[in-house]
Amino acid sequence: MRPRIEPAGAEALLLVLADAPDEHLPARIAALAERIRHHCGACLTDLVPGWTTLLVHYDLTRTDRRQLAGRLQALLDAWQAEPVVETVGCLHEIPIWYAGEDLPAVAAACGLDEAEVIRLHSAGEYRVGAIGFAPGFAYLGTLDARLALPRRATPRVRVPAGSLAIAERQTAIYPQASPGGWHLLGRCPWKLFDPARTPPCPLALGDRVRFVAIDEATYRREGGVS
Repeated sequence: MRPRIEPAGAEALLLVLADAPDEHLPARIAALAERIRHHCGACLTDLVPGWTTLLVHYDLTRTDRRQLAGRLQALLDAWQAEPVVETVGCLHEIPIWYAGEDLPAVAAACGLDEAEVIRLHSAGEYRVGAIGFAPGFAYLGTLDARLALPRRATPRVRVPAGSLAIAERQTAIYPQASPGGWHLLGRCPWKLFDPARTPPCPLALGDRVRFVAIDEATYRREGGVS
């Protein structure tokens, strides 16, 4: 498809870049965001990548929709004309204690035993496709179809920081305690968002993630908390 630019409120433009995500798109969107930041940074307030989109927030005192759309279209045309280069992305191996409170229910809903849920989930290699919802919340895909479940009918008011969860064909770790409606499979002992660290989040668009099953003793030793 040809990328298109759509209005998104009074101070934003949405760049629609593809009909469906693919394994190369997150890194390409990250590269496009960097190029837009370089050429238009003085008039921007934020760039928010999604699986197939890039939301561009701008400062109305420095530009207007028509002017910015013209500049973005030129950058989009150049971006689309470039050949797709395979990007490997950094590989992160993240320890997980698979003891989430929804693990038994997920196993039952999927017609599997708990050990098979853990095996399938930890066997996958996932791509960071978007970062949002909360600071450092990385959406990872694609989850094995045998584990695909809709979000919980009733979201939790509080999901503990470090909780590993699944919903639909995605998986993620909650970097802070927050409300959430995904199914909890386990806990990560690492802090995946720290504003005092550079960068605050170790995961970037296009990176790859593998989950490594650990026991409770290792989880505690790595810094995990109840």
